[in-house]
Amino acid sequence: MYAIIENGGKQYKVSEGDVVRVEKLNAEVGAEVSFNVVMVADGADVKVGADAAAAKVTATVQAQDKYRKIIVFKYKAKKNERKKQGHRQPFTAVKIEKIVL
Repeated sequence: MYAIIENGGKQYKVSEGDVVRVEKLNAEVGAEVSFNVVMVADGADVKVGADAAAAKVTATVQAQDKYRKIIVFKYKAKKNERKKQGHRQPFTAVKIEKIVL
């Protein structure tokens, strides 16, 4: 059984027991959170739309952290104009506990 959940404008395919890094959530480590369900599949039975909205995916927050730093370098050719920035995107690691139809 798996489900497609939505968080932060992105969709994730999850199963029970998976640890997924989603966009940062306002929750403490150890807290329980639930997600909007877009689709649920259980063998040959697939539910989408209003049928899937009744399903519930619950997860516990494992960590609040940041990804590796990426370098953003902008420049204009022949103008001696350069700008170097680093960026670390925050994320929340959650462990999927239950998928209930």
